[in-house]
Amino acid sequence: MRYFFSLVFVFMTAIGFAQQAPAKQEPPYKRFPTVPPFELLQADSTTFTKAGLKKQATMIMYFSPSCDHCIHQIEDMEKRWKEFSNYQLVLATYQPMEELVEFIGKYKMKEQHNIKLGRDTQFMLPGFFVIKSLPYFAVYDKKGDLVTTFEGNVKVDKLLDALKGKK
Repeated sequence: MRYFFSLVFVFMTAIGFAQQAPAKQEPPYKRFPTVPPFELLQADSTTFTKAGLKKQATMIMYFSPSCDHCIHQIEDMEKRWKEFSNYQLVLATYQPMEELVEFIGKYKMKEQHNIKLGRDTQFMLPGFFVIKSLPYFAVYDKKGDLVTTFEGNVKVDKLLDALKGKK
């Protein structure tokens, strides 16, 4: 009997060690570290996609026009718009178009020719980046390769350094 229980114990232990926890899968932006194939509906009812990007460093910012953190971030960036002029900024939101249009007017975004804004109507970016809080930033170099990401408010100098290729 003792032999039987010892054998069962060894067998159960072997089974326990043989079963491994499933490997944690990396988020899509890490598995595919290039600009995602986004599609944004702009205020003028046109669509802006990845194909419309220029060959320069790009920052995708996912935000909400009514989010206090996002508003503070934009206000900090607005003070230094000129320093962002050599880079593409893509601002995407999931909020209604009315909020986006009001936001564009309030922060004079039409005057910034390097900024594209739109609604992520397919809700593709939050899943791709596994966004947990706003604002969210993904910075890409001029080849379209991921440099870094940030979640939450970020100092403007840190964003500019990332766009310049410094981490």
